[in-house]
Amino acid sequence: MKIDLFNEIQNPGPATEQFRFRQALDQARLADELGYGCWWQVEHHGAGEFSLSSAPELMLAALSQQTSRIRLGHAAVLAPGRFNHPIRVAERAATLDHLSGGRVELGLTRSTIPEWNLFGVEPADARAQTAEAFEMVPKMWTTDRFSHSGAHYDVSDVSIIPKPLQSPHPPLWQAAASPTSFEEAGRRGVGVLGTTIWESIDRVARMIDLYRAAAAECTAPVGSFVNNQVAYFTFVHCAETDEQAMRNGAAAAAAWYTVTALRFFNAAAEFAATMQRHQDILATGDGGLTGEFLRAEVDAAPTDAQLVIGRIIQGEDVPEDELFEVLSAQQSLIVGSPDTCRKKLQAYADLGIDRLMCLQQIGPIGADEVMTSIRLIGELIPEFDRS
Repeated sequence: MKIDLFNEIQNPGPATEQFRFRQALDQARLADELGYGCWWQVEHHGAGEFSLSSAPELMLAALSQQTSRIRLGHAAVLAPGRFNHPIRVAERAATLDHLSGGRVELGLTRSTIPEWNLFGVEPADARAQTAEAFEMVPKMWTTDRFSHSGAHYDVSDVSIIPKPLQSPHPPLWQAAASPTSFEEAGRRGVGVLGTTIWESIDRVARMIDLYRAAAAECTAPVGSFVNNQVAYFTFVHCAETDEQAMRNGAAAAAAWYTVTALRFFNAAAEFAATMQRHQDILATGDGGLTGEFLRAEVDAAPTDAQLVIGRIIQGEDVPEDELFEVLSAQQSLIVGSPDTCRKKLQAYADLGIDRLMCLQQIGPIGADEVMTSIRLIGELIPEFDRS
């Protein structure tokens, strides 16, 4: 299992924006020295203190000049055209591939309601535009003259340059949170980027199985090869002892991230839309792999974490310690001493996860404590990444 870093550039205060960008650069240089596999940078807009990463392509370009080994992942480009036209996605990623010496990993995602509203994206079009982008980008990279005629884009006989340095092209990924999206990623032949923060380890295992089954059935990937890889991100904080990790503010950070993320992503509306999609799938009596997955959950009682998240979505202020304990009980978080973190990392490696993306700069945890955590986790990398 590769050990990666996942970065939002969060700024809950009182640090300046300049400090946060310099902090991210420092973290990336350290991660490069320690042998982390990939630095994954998100794209968010209008996110306030939750994320300063509104121009991740610039951040990744800067990192390409300050690192030499670590791969550079975009997790993920917001794919509907009002965010990023597929031509610009292909051009920027290929340019970054040259600047970095061939270290790019490219993810795409459809985004969510608040960002659609901000950019005027029609929700009904987001999934279809993302699907078209997945079809278009790798073909722009691998053909001298590119043409495409679809529901949302019409391009005729154009030379899209530069081509990527990696041959045939950088690995492709899809950010996903629902069973539907995990199956989509597998059937497209692209890697899947998920989160464990609010998922039990048992459900993560089932999501991985869903993705692997879909990827096994992929005979016509959108790219030139099937990138059959699973990556998950979760909150990671390592200190010299379990007690020190808690004194560093691990519980407060996990709670801050959960509450802030659910509010930013308008989780109530997204949850309702997802549930409707699931009901529609179940109503068909089929629904393929996703239908099988959902039918297996019909009679399952909600987990403690799902109940707590439901309370937050409804506006309740859940105590930090209660939220942390519930998430920890389902092994959603990796927090503690190096020995404790080693055991929690091993649990995810045993699931067959290919890349664990460690979200370490999170909420109010101090800059020095984040660097210490990155270093301590870095010392464990040889135990998991033997490539």
